[in-house]
Amino acid sequence: MYIKKILLKNYRNIDNTYLDLNPNLNIFIGNNGQGKTNLLEAVYLIATTESHRTNRDSELIQWDEDSALVQLKLIKTDYDLTISYKIEGRDKKIKINKNPLEKISDLVGNLNVILFSPEDLKIVKGSPSNRRKFLDLEISQVNPYYYHLLKEYNHILKQRNNLLKKMYNKKNRDLNLLEVWDDKLTDKGSKIIYKRFQVLNKLKILARLAQRKLTSGNENLNIKYDSTLKVSKKNEKEEIKNIFLNTLKKEREKEFERGYTLSGPHRDDLLLKINEINVRKYGSQGQQRTVALALKLAELEFMKSESGEYPVLLLDDVFSELDKNRRNTLLSIINERIQTLITTTDSKDINKLLKKNNNNIYNVKDGVIEKR
Repeated sequence: MYIKKILLKNYRNIDNTYLDLNPNLNIFIGNNGQGKTNLLEAVYLIATTESHRTNRDSELIQWDEDSALVQLKLIKTDYDLTISYKIEGRDKKIKINKNPLEKISDLVGNLNVILFSPEDLKIVKGSPSNRRKFLDLEISQVNPYYYHLLKEYNHILKQRNNLLKKMYNKKNRDLNLLEVWDDKLTDKGSKIIYKRFQVLNKLKILARLAQRKLTSGNENLNIKYDSTLKVSKKNEKEEIKNIFLNTLKKEREKEFERGYTLSGPHRDDLLLKINEINVRKYGSQGQQRTVALALKLAELEFMKSESGEYPVLLLDDVFSELDKNRRNTLLSIINERIQTLITTTDSKDINKLLKKNNNNIYNVKDGVIEKR
C-alpha cells in the first residue's frame, strides 16, 4: 500500500498543502519547528485515529481556525480508498470514499503505518505502558477486532474500578454486582492476552533476526510476555479466563483497599533481553537503540505477513540517531519496497538516499511544503 495524494488544511501550522507523494521515498527537509513532524502526525492520525504527540484534538487545529482537515488517497493491492478526517472542536467527521463512518474505530486497519522516532527508545527503557502500547497498536492495525476488544476491556475496567472505589471501607459490599463485572472483564481480558501471545510468538522471531542483522550476529534478542496472571502461551482462552477469575478473587481484599484492579492485561509487560541480560535495566544506550530499531523492523515484516502488504513507514528525524551500520541496514530494508516518509534537518544525513532517482524531495519552512 502507499499514499498517492495527501491534503492538509489548517492542520497545526500548515495552512493548505496538497502533495503528490512518491510510492517509494519522500524526503522532507527543514529546520526544527517548521512543520515536518506535523505532516507525519497527520498520516499517523488517519491510521490510528490518534496523535502520537497529544491527547487534545484542539491542538491539531490551527490557531484562530474552527476546523482542520486531513484527506488522502490510498492505493492498496486490490482497491483504492479516499479517506477524509475532519476535526471541528470536539467533533470528528470521518469519511471513506465519501461515506461517513458511524464509529471512529472503524477507521483502524484501512491504512497501516509504522512510526519510528527518537522517542521510540521509551519502548525499551520506559514504563510497561509503552511496551503494551507498542504491541497493542501493532495488533490493532492488522486486526481491527482486537482494537474493539481493547476499547471494551478498558471501558469495563473503568466501571469495575469505580465500583471498587465505592466499596472502599464499606462493610456491606455488593459482591454479586462485582462478580458481574469480573465475568465481563475476564472474558475480554483473556481474549486480549491470548492474542498477544499469538502475535508475540511471531514477532520475537522476526525481532531476533533483525537484532542479529543489526549487530553482525553478536546479539540475540529474546522477548517474553510478563503476565500478572502467571499464564503462558500454552494456556487456552478458557484457561486464561479461569485463572484471571481466580486471581481477582484472591486479590479482592487488596483491591478494596486500593480501589483499583491489580491484575490483568492492563498491567502486563514485555521483558526484553540481549544474551539473557535485561536491556531496560542493564543495556547500554547503543543496545537500547538497536533493540528499538529491531522491534520496528520486526513490526514491518509482521504487518506484511498478516495483511499481504507493507505498511507506510514514517521516519521522524531518526537518521541522525543511527550509526552507519544501523542506517545502512534500514536503507537496505526500505530499498524500493516500502513507501517511506522521512524528515530531516540536514540532507547530509540521507546522502545515500538522495543519489537514488526514485524519490521526492521537499523543503519545509513555516508550514509551507514545496517540492524541489
